[in-house]
Amino acid sequence: MVSLRSGLLRMHRYVGLLLAGFLVLTGLTGAMLAWNAELDEALNPGLLRAVPPALDAAMWSPLALRAAVQQRFPHALVARVPLAQEQGKAASFLLRRKPGSPPLADDQVFIDPYTGRILGTRRWGDLTQGVHNLMPFVYRLHYSLALGPVGTAVLGIAAVLWTLDCMVGLYLTLPARRRHAAAAGRSFWARWSPAWKLSMRSRFRMVFDVHRAGGLWLWVALLAMALSSVALNLPQVYDPVIQRLAARQPSTEALPARPPLGQPGLGWEQAHVRARALMGEEATRRGFVVRQESSLSYDFRRGLYRYDVRSSLDVKDKGGSTRIFLDADTGGLVGIWLPTAAAAGDTVTTWLTQLHMAAVGGRPMKAAIGLFGVAVAVLSCTGVVIWLRKRRAKRDAIRT
Repeated sequence: MVSLRSGLLRMHRYVGLLLAGFLVLTGLTGAMLAWNAELDEALNPGLLRAVPPALDAAMWSPLALRAAVQQRFPHALVARVPLAQEQGKAASFLLRRKPGSPPLADDQVFIDPYTGRILGTRRWGDLTQGVHNLMPFVYRLHYSLALGPVGTAVLGIAAVLWTLDCMVGLYLTLPARRRHAAAAGRSFWARWSPAWKLSMRSRFRMVFDVHRAGGLWLWVALLAMALSSVALNLPQVYDPVIQRLAARQPSTEALPARPPLGQPGLGWEQAHVRARALMGEEATRRGFVVRQESSLSYDFRRGLYRYDVRSSLDVKDKGGSTRIFLDADTGGLVGIWLPTAAAAGDTVTTWLTQLHMAAVGGRPMKAAIGLFGVAVAVLSCTGVVIWLRKRRAKRDAIRT
């Protein structure tokens, strides 16, 4: 009869082998994505940087830039406006295909905020266009194996297995039951402490200890990364579980919406003014502070504008997730979503996902997440090495 420990050890072994390739890939790509903005700008200075023509040069307003892009690409929809402008940085707009129009050759446009000149375009994530799409392609690999929704679901399932395997791995490091009188007088910690240490007795022992001790020292981070991966890749599994454990705010899909509205009653300028007023009212009523505008977007399929700001309720360093939704015809408030303080389930999820993306804590956190991604790859590789070594030893024993 197989004991519980033996069964879990077998499960850990084969689940680890199944996940090894995924974890090496996502660990290494995640290490790169911790520095996504910096690497993308270094690779594409002509697209992402904008030199002011004079020291006191003023930037165009974000909505004026959107209008210029829309005029330049009349066959596409410019449905989102980034409202936070940075000196020396180009503005970036995503294009969406109009219903009934042919597919777009490129879907991302970069424009000089000082002159309104189009700096260039790219089809986001298409590596065949060259190195200027490297970081978007790395993102596609990390999030969906560059396979679209199917790849996203595959990585989501892998994240669920990774979460369970984290629990099993922790259990397997715990000391076994006391079988000998010599162990009976030793405390739990005295018997568990060797699992936290590295041994240099042999090369294989060092590999084994890197796998076991490394997993222990990083266990909380590993579990948090696994859970956040489920949240990001497989919300249809994550959301129902969290809703049973903690309160959640209504999702966007649960908001009341009107039929598709190609030409809203409120233009972009009017919607912006109305959204700022509504957000100010909500900030006063709910006791938070608006620190910076983030974006304004329009969903013609639901007839809603969405206005995002960075507020005192946000945890990430740049951008914001404090948002309101307003009727695109009447300007009435349809819904509000707060990243923290409103519902415990959303607060936990916000922290998990923002830590996952190295969006909290500045450069030190980016460096930590980058090193963590490499560590995940190392832990996966050492697990495979341990399995190969034991498999070879078993084969040799059978032959003799």
